[in-house]
Amino acid sequence: MSLPLEICVFNTETAIAAAAAGADRIELCENYANGGTTPSYGYLRTTREKVAIPIFPMIRPRGGDYYHRPEEIEIIQKDILLCKELGFEGVVIGLLNIDGTIDKDNTARLVEAAYPLDVTFHRAFDRCKDPLEALETIIACGCTRILTSGQQPKAPDGKELIKTLVDQADGRIIIMPGSGINSSNIEMMRNVTGATEFHTSARILKESPCTFMNPAMPEDFRQDFTDAAEIQRIKQLLQ
Repeated sequence: MSLPLEICVFNTETAIAAAAAGADRIELCENYANGGTTPSYGYLRTTREKVAIPIFPMIRPRGGDYYHRPEEIEIIQKDILLCKELGFEGVVIGLLNIDGTIDKDNTARLVEAAYPLDVTFHRAFDRCKDPLEALETIIACGCTRILTSGQQPKAPDGKELIKTLVDQADGRIIIMPGSGINSSNIEMMRNVTGATEFHTSARILKESPCTFMNPAMPEDFRQDFTDAAEIQRIKQLLQ
């Protein structure tokens, strides 16, 4: 058996390609530049119709910090309920208080609203003040897993903390390393951290098919895509 590999994608075409390449699960996002926000209704529904493997939409109403005001909590809850209606297997959320602690009350309430869907606490965790205390809070809220780079920009640089989190979690929650994971370091990350699930985008940029660009309006028309061969290499190494 191969350890599960989750692929982060930012459009439906990439989700289809990642599933075909052997991804076990999709994290579905919009707005790469903002770190990922909630997909639109059309994006959600179309991807659900075309991709059979488990899909976890990101539920984050905006970029910026991870403190969410009451009206934003309402938006998150409504988007979670929509994902339940559309038949997704899980959602991805992450809420902090202004002091860097986990927003326990709202996280627990949203996990309850999401039930029976899995809930991943995303890399808001990497911005929290005390990761070991936050781990216990997130477990108490009922989340299924934590996506983390070990409070470093790239997971290989945070591998010691990730190992500590895996050890402390002791099977009570899944600790899933993500950010900077690739075929050149996946075996090291697996051996050092003891993690049993991994997350990557295997991101590449695909050239636009457009043949005309107004020279007075220079833009980068390249589109986010995924490297199918890289996904397959990582999957083989996770056997």
